[in-house]
Amino acid sequence: MEEVQSAMAMRRRILESVPTGSPKPGPRVLVVEDEQDVAELIRYNLTKEGYDVLLVDNGADGLKRARESRPEVILLDIMVPQLNGWEVCRRLKQDPETRAISVIMVTGRVEEGDKVLGFEMGADDYVTKPFSPRELVARVRAVARRGKNAEAADRKHHLKAGDLEIDRHRFEVTMKGQRVDLTPKEFELLAALVGTPGRVFGRAELLDLVWGEDGFVEPRTVDVHVARLRAKFAAARLRIPGVETVRGVGYRFREREGAPGAREN
Repeated sequence: MEEVQSAMAMRRRILESVPTGSPKPGPRVLVVEDEQDVAELIRYNLTKEGYDVLLVDNGADGLKRARESRPEVILLDIMVPQLNGWEVCRRLKQDPETRAISVIMVTGRVEEGDKVLGFEMGADDYVTKPFSPRELVARVRAVARRGKNAEAADRKHHLKAGDLEIDRHRFEVTMKGQRVDLTPKEFELLAALVGTPGRVFGRAELLDLVWGEDGFVEPRTVDVHVARLRAKFAAARLRIPGVETVRGVGYRFREREGAPGAREN
């Protein structure tokens, strides 16, 4: 009787020690691999490191699951049925919705030409079989980290507020798809304000952000450039961006009422 009670008490303590609720899933990795033993080896090692792992065994399903689940990283075998890995990678990288997903080719093909083709299709890394599970996990971690950094950098270079779009890569400002030609200083001034909607920037702060080390520039220069900005949109018969004057302080950007707020794309 005492043994039964002791066993029941131990079982109760074990159950009480199990945390309630589902654990928060880690970063998602999609594995496209038709060799089941290899797929399970990858799943085991990544799951042990806290990753949320999805498995598919052909290229067509891999492409579909990538679009549906938006994983952070895809481990992609080249010689999979239906669509080979090169074609899957090419389609992913050509699609604006999936091009930011990091792709690691995991394959037994070791020829240099295969690696070159993989990188030409947009692959972020290339791992050959047989591989070390520890190395593979390290590669996944490194590629995911680079992907996050690149995504953050890209967001800073593309700003959108309603019909207003600012593209730092192309050095373009458009309103309703119509380009507005700005000088470099006008461009940077507008981007600084749109990048943090609602925040008030003092004239001295804007001088530091936009003009930097360009010699002695009077605070009045900011007012002149804001006036020129407004005039250029008005001359193009476009709605003037919501750059508001904060009396005695400086300027802020506030999107016109009824239009969506500024956001990074």
